[in-house]
Amino acid sequence: MDPSATTPLPRAPDIPKPGGGALRVLAWLAALTLIYVYGWKVTQINLVELATKWSLAKPLLYDLIRPDLIQRYPRLQRADAGIGLDGTPSPPPEIRGEGRITVTPQTARQGDRVTVIAEGFAPSRPIEIIWRDQAGSTATVAKGTTDASGRFGTTIAVPNVIGTAHHVVAQVTLEGTTLGPSNTLRLTLFRMVETIFLALMGTTMAVIFAVPLSFLGAKNLMSRSAVSLWIYYAIRTIFNIARSIEPLIMATVFAVWVGIGPFAGVLALGVHSIASLGKLYSEQIESIDPGPIEAITATGASMLQIVRYAVVPQIVPPFIAFTIYRWDINVRLSTVIGFVGGGGLGFLLIQYINLLQWRQAATAVWAITAVVAAMDYLSSAVRERVV
Repeated sequence: MDPSATTPLPRAPDIPKPGGGALRVLAWLAALTLIYVYGWKVTQINLVELATKWSLAKPLLYDLIRPDLIQRYPRLQRADAGIGLDGTPSPPPEIRGEGRITVTPQTARQGDRVTVIAEGFAPSRPIEIIWRDQAGSTATVAKGTTDASGRFGTTIAVPNVIGTAHHVVAQVTLEGTTLGPSNTLRLTLFRMVETIFLALMGTTMAVIFAVPLSFLGAKNLMSRSAVSLWIYYAIRTIFNIARSIEPLIMATVFAVWVGIGPFAGVLALGVHSIASLGKLYSEQIESIDPGPIEAITATGASMLQIVRYAVVPQIVPPFIAFTIYRWDINVRLSTVIGFVGGGGLGFLLIQYINLLQWRQAATAVWAITAVVAAMDYLSSAVRERVV
């Protein structure tokens, strides 16, 4: 019998029907068209308004490119003298200027009248006598004009104030003005420093908790028994739940819990970063080379020894890179959580926006941009060195 007669013939390849591929492509294009048409309608895109209402946004955009960085201040001459209340010795003067001021007597009680003499100031210029209390609060108690010799004298009553160590300040306004950093810029820089350290403290808190939890959330380390596997699933579930809650919501909760301020922001960033870093850390542990783990396990080493000698040397560089990158992210997030009372620059920015002070808001926006750019450069440089 011919063996070739029992051998099955090879099956001819399927030949696509003419036009079948084109029909599928048309069906996909039709489906995508319907999706985007509906999306256009749902999102209410209107390109006509984008073009015709440009004039409404023009003043706002103009202010955003002119941040409030420098302002003119009046030229001042200032001097002060201390006065003690209720028998307390008068404190030493704090302002050393061209002029001088004396208060007689140097100790008094509330309601007593004291004589204030200001000398050595510019002649024929406006002068204010300001009372500054022990807490630093100020109030103008007299106004006038210096005489031709730069002298001014008046009698004032000791106001109803708290504390015993006070100062009487003489402030003379000179001709002309001087340029200097604006009050907005000074306040922005102060809040920017707060924002950076807010992100730093939140990231540090996250690292402290995320590192040990990441070992419990790594499946290659926690699959040795049913109990450890249940721990793995529990930790990963916690990571997923915490990551799904926006830091803005966490900041709102903590602002109610501990009060408005940077501490609420630190807690919000820290809790969210624990979940984010824990996930990144655990996935890095799961992707390490299993060879060293198998070799050390074969020697009968304990779980702690396996982690110490087979896992840690492989994960230190990526852990450092992830941590620095998370700090960079937290700097940006800290400006957002400030909107709900989490402290930092965002808390200042939302006040400017609510008051429609767009130039002041622009100062905060550009400060955020500068710091984020600097942090990005710094984190990139550090990652290149450690990875």
